[in-house]
Amino acid sequence: MASTARPLTRIQQEKREIILEAALDVFSAHGFRGATIDQVADSAGMSKPNLLYYFRNKEDIHATLMERLLHTWLAPLLEFDDADDPITEIRSYIRRKLEMARDFPRESRLFANEILQGAPRIREMLEGELKDLVDEKTRIIENWMRAGKIARADPYHLIFAIWATTQHYADFDVQVRAVLGPDRDGEGRFEDAARFLEQLFLGCLRV
Repeated sequence: MASTARPLTRIQQEKREIILEAALDVFSAHGFRGATIDQVADSAGMSKPNLLYYFRNKEDIHATLMERLLHTWLAPLLEFDDADDPITEIRSYIRRKLEMARDFPRESRLFANEILQGAPRIREMLEGELKDLVDEKTRIIENWMRAGKIARADPYHLIFAIWATTQHYADFDVQVRAVLGPDRDGEGRFEDAARFLEQLFLGCLRV
């Protein structure tokens, strides 16, 4: 019979989480190519041999992070539903994406770094699971347009534009806060962004 891996103990699980948390900082700052095992070990506060007890190599750590990230990344789009009121649904999607930018900025930068490097480790997901999901959601948008519920527009580029504008607040956070200045760089900037983006996108889509 094939042997099965023993489940991790609580302490082993905690150690893995410490490593992954540290790796998220390192990879989101330096990308896969720029990050090293030594940097991750230092950030996790453990020796390199100790870290390698839990993960085989840098690729193993990165793959685990990307698998988690993709679940988080797809969640807002999975919730995008064929509602009776498309304006409310699109508004909710914009806000979910901004909440993701606010709550998961490191994950967003990790994804952006991977894309900028040509997506060598997630291309299969982009061309498979992500494309299938976007195709499904664009059909919903096209149905709303055919029914006259929203104005006609290219549904793919609508989704791309929502991605670009909402992710900006994670990937370019330093720039956003510097330009807004100390009076407007607090958490309220996300609500300000939400109101503006709703006005921008929903204004174009109302019939």
